Amino acid sequence: PGFRSRPDVQTCTSWRAPIIWEGMFDPDLYDQTHRKQGSSVALTVFAVGRYLDAYLEAFLNSSEHHFMLGLPVSYYVFTDTPEKVKSIKLGPQRSLRVIQVQRHTRWQDISMMRMKTISDTIESDIRHHCTHVFCFDVDQVFTGRFGPEALGDSVALLHAHYYHLPGKLFTYDRNPKSQAYMETGDFYYHAAVFGGSWKDVKALTEACYKSIMEDKQNNV
Repeated sequence: PGFRSRPDVQTCTSWRAPIIWEGMFDPDLYDQTHRKQGSSVALTVFAVGRYLDAYLEAFLNSSEHHFMLGLPVSYYVFTDTPEKVKSIKLGPQRSLRVIQVQRHTRWQDISMMRMKTISDTIESDIRHHCTHVFCFDVDQVFTGRFGPEALGDSVALLHAHYYHLPGKLFTYDRNPKSQAYMETGDFYYHAAVFGGSWKDVKALTEACYKSIMEDKQNNV
């Protein structure tokens, strides 16, 4: 396994960051290395409103079968109805904490609340006992291994739909007044999965929150 084991796809960015695909890594080697290093992972997920009943149980059950098996994992479930979160059978060294959050309707307010909540929880809790954090949308399930080969300082998921499309079709924010404005970029990333070291994820979520707040204050 290695960068040349998948000649059909791009395996390294122009700034020398690896792009990990199936068949590029030895899973046993990554498992052993991160167990020796004492890696531990926090998983954050928001299940607000109808999303709790529709998706949370399936998401967590699939995670128990595929996500970071063999490493300590701490789930953080953010919801407006904590009493409705069903009990999930967890494996060894895995825990689940339910945290109540306010429900918002505007997507801008939802994004802003999520970024601030993740940042605040990293500061108050996660950083004291986890080396890495992954943030997921709840309306998806794991269908295969998601292991420590994905652990790094800053981790993003390439959007499958946009991967083979030319950059001119990427739906970046084209409003120059917005803090999210992008004229061009190398890839299009999926917002449903992002992660990294707790320090990098905290810095990212803080930056996103501040940018959303600035756009809101400027009526963008």
